[in-house]
Amino acid sequence: MAGLGLLAMSFALAWFVIRYQPLIEHYIRSIGPRVAVPIATALFAVVASAPFSVTDALAIMNGAIFGPFWGAIINAVGIIFAGAIGYWVNRHATKLMDLDAAIARLPGWVKRFKIGSPMFLIAVRIIPGFGGTVATATAAALRVPIWIHIFCMSVVAIPICTILAIFGDTAVVAIHGYEHRAHMYILHHRPHWRFRHRATPAPTPMGPYNI
Repeated sequence: MAGLGLLAMSFALAWFVIRYQPLIEHYIRSIGPRVAVPIATALFAVVASAPFSVTDALAIMNGAIFGPFWGAIINAVGIIFAGAIGYWVNRHATKLMDLDAAIARLPGWVKRFKIGSPMFLIAVRIIPGFGGTVATATAAALRVPIWIHIFCMSVVAIPICTILAIFGDTAVVAIHGYEHRAHMYILHHRPHWRFRHRATPAPTPMGPYNI
């Protein structure tokens, strides 16, 4: 239930960003892209490196805020840093998960590959939810070279996050374009009520012969 709640909150935040994108874009321009882009990249890297994290909504938000090109770049760089952070944490921290039990829960088509091999690390990441966490923990436990771990993570995550960034930008254009067209339609097709105003006669000035 907690995972579903976190997923719902993340996508609700993504919708908020898409809905109020002009205001957020104005704020980013006020602080400058040289500050906003590193902050967005660091935030994505920290979230993506956390166990059982949901980065889909964050990838959509980056596309909605920074556009498809820079949103995809931020997502890609964040994924690379997230791979390094997650690998380091799993190598130096205490046991974060029961790896044997997690591997036993994997589908049969994933366990056909040798555990710890590049094909295994790529295939297990396709599983939504805990697949990425299992892949990172497996690479760290079996001391897979970090560059192989980052490469396998990037092969799966970067294309998906690029598509999500494009979707975020497309959603912004579609939603705000629809709002503009709806506003113009109402402006030109709303009913115009015409009222007849009865002219009030001017009072007759009092004179010596009007008494």
